[in-house]
Amino acid sequence: MSPVPTVRLRIYPDDCDAYGHVNQAAFLRMFERARWEAIALGPGTDVFTRAAAWPAIRRASVEYYEPAFPGELLRFDLVLTHLGRTSFSMHQTVRREAGGAIIAAGQFVGVCIDHHGRPTPIPEAMTQFLGVRPSTPGGEVRHFVVRGAATAVDVEGDGQAVLFVHGFPFDRTMWRAQLTNLGGFSRIAPDLRGFGLTDPPPERWTLADYADDLVWILDQVGVERTVVCGLSMGGYIAFELWRRHRKRICGLILASTRPEPDTAEGKKRRDEMIELVRRSGPGAVVDAMLPKLLAPATLDGQPQIAAHVRTMIADSSASGMMSAIVAMRERSDSTPLLSSIDVPTLVVAGAADALIPADAQRALAHAITNAQFESVPDAGHLAPLEQPDRFNRTVAAFLNSMR
Repeated sequence: MSPVPTVRLRIYPDDCDAYGHVNQAAFLRMFERARWEAIALGPGTDVFTRAAAWPAIRRASVEYYEPAFPGELLRFDLVLTHLGRTSFSMHQTVRREAGGAIIAAGQFVGVCIDHHGRPTPIPEAMTQFLGVRPSTPGGEVRHFVVRGAATAVDVEGDGQAVLFVHGFPFDRTMWRAQLTNLGGFSRIAPDLRGFGLTDPPPERWTLADYADDLVWILDQVGVERTVVCGLSMGGYIAFELWRRHRKRICGLILASTRPEPDTAEGKKRRDEMIELVRRSGPGAVVDAMLPKLLAPATLDGQPQIAAHVRTMIADSSASGMMSAIVAMRERSDSTPLLSSIDVPTLVVAGAADALIPADAQRALAHAITNAQFESVPDAGHLAPLEQPDRFNRTVAAFLNSMR
């Protein structure tokens, strides 16, 4: 994914209304100017005229969060959320440079047209410049400001809601096979803070903070009660959701996770990983983690899965990754919670999981009243990616049993 340059624009008096605030029309002009400034830093502002094409905005939706005043420097960030042959969608966020507070966020849908006003292909130089973070094919990536953070969420389907919470250090795209193929349900998959397209935490973030973020997202998409499907760290967050917001949960799917806190040795390994990320960045942990995440059969026979995992890890923000490591290192013991879980629960383990053995996950299922347990053959720590068909059949049978 090619990064789109950040653009900084200063507010001048003629951008403001009689009360000294930036008015709506001025914001739209500034959003457009920021887009052109980013293009100027990339393929050049003549990229469209060279291709005899022009970008026309068909729809714009802007939310305003805080006032902005003359003299302030604003930072504009752009993410392409859809790229078709002739059409595109983008999300822009504007922040106050001093402090980073979100001022406004906009969603823009456009199409390239020729001199006759007919749709025409987007110039190749633009597609190479923009790139796009894969979303669910046919789905919708939505952007919210959740407690001050620009947040990306894939939303697909209707019916009983299922909230998919990714593990560490991945993003929402690990659930693509579930969001695409689990028909008959409303599937919701957000990027946690610091991963994918979601802003990193402004400061130390706990599992409780991640859980509270998810409840805000549920409120934004209009979901009162959901099945929570959490993998690994996502399972730790699922336990925290049960601890803090159990009225919002009507079912649990716990994949490749455990309730116990880190041991002293486990905390030491977390500290070593923090230092590695601080010293060399997120990509430095790929080679160390990959053999432990995927089953041998996956590593040998599905190189595209390994490539996807590498990309997710390398695209994480360093601050987001380190914050998540600290949150996991300091997490509470969730074992006492297990006896209180009174909603339908499914525990899914990879038969070849090298990080959390299947037997430990079987014990987790036995500790929860009436919980089901399933082991997925030829899968390691990431069964939803490694064996999506088997994982989806197991999850679909469980969800259908709740009807």
